[in-house]
Amino acid sequence: MTTMRLRPLITVLAVLTALPVCCADWNARLAADYLDGRQKEWFAWKQAAASGGPCVSCHTGMTYLLARPALRRVLGENQPTRYETGLLRGLRARVSNKEPVASPALGVEAVLSALFLSREDAAIPAFERMWSLQIRDGNAKGAWAWFQLDLDPWETPDSRFFGASLAALAAGAAPAAYRDRPEIRERVAQLASYLGRERQGQPLHNRLTGLWAATTLPEALPESMRQPLIDEVWRKQEADGGWTLEALGPWKEHSAAPRWTASNAYSTGFVAFVLQKAGVARSHPKLSQALDWLRSHQDRQSGHWSADSMNKRYEPGSMPARFMRDAATGFAALALLEAEP
Repeated sequence: MTTMRLRPLITVLAVLTALPVCCADWNARLAADYLDGRQKEWFAWKQAAASGGPCVSCHTGMTYLLARPALRRVLGENQPTRYETGLLRGLRARVSNKEPVASPALGVEAVLSALFLSREDAAIPAFERMWSLQIRDGNAKGAWAWFQLDLDPWETPDSRFFGASLAALAAGAAPAAYRDRPEIRERVAQLASYLGRERQGQPLHNRLTGLWAATTLPEALPESMRQPLIDEVWRKQEADGGWTLEALGPWKEHSAAPRWTASNAYSTGFVAFVLQKAGVARSHPKLSQALDWLRSHQDRQSGHWSADSMNKRYEPGSMPARFMRDAATGFAALALLEAEP
């Protein structure tokens, strides 16, 4: 076949390949570009600086490391972005950091390091540090020190349960031979016991994180409790297919926060993603409605999904003003990618 004849065929194939990305009801390319742009800002932000590379926050870093590899695959990108590489390099560089007394910052990073380094050479050191910082006595036995800065949804007293659920998600991804060690089985048992003790009264957001954790570590949530939790989620779905922030509570009142009563992109993206990971079929009518809500709420110019702080009003355009937007965009993209055939 001549080169002249090949060119039209190549053009058609290129267009067909791009259709799911550029011509569907949402744009994965724009979502990836938004998230990359936010990391560019994050890497330059002095408050995010840490040894070896920027710190990994729950709102901007964790959600990026969850969503960007999935976007990379659907976009046909062969290599991690410079920001994926930089965030992971920082986690590796700090994996040996220890303190005489576990601080919230160290507890958070230990859990996130285990979560994101679980499938590479640094996995075992990351898990060893995580287990070494596990709380051994008191009401929090089995969990980790976590930020309690009166900032929902990730930095409140209840957020320790959220962090422990992420630790369970990480533990479930650890190498099987490592998990089978008696001392590690003991640590996992203490973690599962903590989650069982503290589950009642937790915001629905945190209990859903426990459901997510059970997809890799079944002990995180007994099977008999999973469907009742999913049924509770369906009861709180709005008529338009989304979920409000209030539905994922109860939350503490924040008088300076924007008022939120309508369906929210973070809530809807997070719920739709977790439900799919938990086995709800994308053809489920209520889930299909939620996915349609997400498809219709992406900003067509910047690629993000909008969401405001749950805690206070920030200066428009400032870094903190966009934290919830970062998380919403990450989970919305994950939910929609999870639903791809």
